[in-house]
Amino acid sequence: MTAALLSLDGIDGVGKSTQLDRLRQHLLGQGHGVLSVRDPGSTEIGLKLRSLLLDSDLRLHRRTEAMLFMASRCEMVETVIGPALASDRVVLSDRFLLANVVYQSVGGEVSPDTLWRLGELANGGLRPGLTILLDMPAEAAMKRINRPADRMESRGIEYLEAVRQAFLAELPRAADTTHIVDADRPPDEVAAEIITLTDAFLNATEPKRPPAKS
Repeated sequence: MTAALLSLDGIDGVGKSTQLDRLRQHLLGQGHGVLSVRDPGSTEIGLKLRSLLLDSDLRLHRRTEAMLFMASRCEMVETVIGPALASDRVVLSDRFLLANVVYQSVGGEVSPDTLWRLGELANGGLRPGLTILLDMPAEAAMKRINRPADRMESRGIEYLEAVRQAFLAELPRAADTTHIVDADRPPDEVAAEIITLTDAFLNATEPKRPPAKS
């Protein structure tokens, strides 16, 4: 078994949740223990902070937003992700620190460097082994969303396209291994590429075991 933290990221509408579920089913079929989490969320505190951050109409400074996202992730790392990794499970995270950095830095109120440093502290140094960025133009992604816009999405297409470009720029700092996947394709094609990249990563990190004695 391989303990690993993997994250899928990208602007809303690129299909993260769908692809995360398909990857989860694939890994379960391969015999891995798998845990899926959502950032922010996945803990009692995280769910309350998620509602405050995404569903409320409160006006929050970007630093305030950043700290609340960090607090949610800290709790999730300590109480959910850490124990799962200790039990040799593959943890699939719908977003991680990368999203926090790009969404709160676009607009110039908080620098990416500051957010990466704060995130390392909040995460206790934990970072994904693999991050896959699902990429597509913001205008195309927004057309896929069939629900009311949340606080981030309501900032408009120009903001979301700037976030997309920040994702591309900051991706190399997100994980030990990173990949960009074109999400503006049929879901089956996207899923096949994600599965191929994930299998290659997990096979490369699989611990070498001595051959069985005959």
